[in-house]
Amino acid sequence: MKFVRDFGEIGKKDITIAGGKGMNLGKLTKIGISVPPGFVILAPAFERFLEKTDINAEIKAIWDRINIRNIESVKKNSEIIRNLILNERMPNDIEKEILEGFAKLKTKYVAVRSSATAEDSKMDSWAGELETYLNTIKEKLSGNVKKCWASLYTPRALFYRIKRNLKGKKVSVAVVVQKMIQSEFSGACFTVHPVVKNKNQMVIEVVKGLGEKLMQGKIIPDSYVIDKTNLNALDMNISPWEKRKLSKKEIQELAKLCIKIEKHYKKPQDIEWALKKNKFYIVQTRPITAL
Repeated sequence: MKFVRDFGEIGKKDITIAGGKGMNLGKLTKIGISVPPGFVILAPAFERFLEKTDINAEIKAIWDRINIRNIESVKKNSEIIRNLILNERMPNDIEKEILEGFAKLKTKYVAVRSSATAEDSKMDSWAGELETYLNTIKEKLSGNVKKCWASLYTPRALFYRIKRNLKGKKVSVAVVVQKMIQSEFSGACFTVHPVVKNKNQMVIEVVKGLGEKLMQGKIIPDSYVIDKTNLNALDMNISPWEKRKLSKKEIQELAKLCIKIEKHYKKPQDIEWALKKNKFYIVQTRPITAL
């Protein structure tokens, strides 16, 4: 079986093997949206890893004995499971495909992102639950892929699975490997105002540099409320100690791009974007589950 697929080889039917993140990047690539090139290490690669290293049964036994009402039980057993995964060697056939995919990208650095197979569906959004590793070099790639696999068993991911009644269901994880964009600005766009739920408004959030701290809630962004009918700013919240980060033209260009994505999906989207050398890149999109 082929364990790695380029974005262009992935469609909407592949959510069970590419996860929500991987599937959406495939869809965006196919409709001509500017997505940094990359590939997905499919969920069956993780399952093959568990089978070949013979730790599948051990993980299941540990998972079954976790007392979700006891935080120490969750932390202790989470660490045991993750160490089992991290201490095993990547099977040669999987690693060979991963490194071939990396070589095709012709880049020094990649972003490595977890993509749970139940992720970003209508009922279950795993946003922020699993791990992401930026600026990954070739020598660290296999290790960071294993860290993404192991993040399926962090305490917060285990609590999330219990909360969403997923304990008895099959949940796996694919991994997105994408050419790293060293963005000058980045952020998020909600194509419907997520607070007032006005469908004629969208909210664009902006930070300098990479957007990971924004996604982790560690930094307060500049924000723009945009009227979707004329793309004018209805409200702006700009850091007083910094100059305005995006021009009116750039805000409107980004708004148009995000509206195009929303129209394709026919539902409101939570979109992550990056700007480098006057070009916008889309690095992720998912439904706004808060609506």
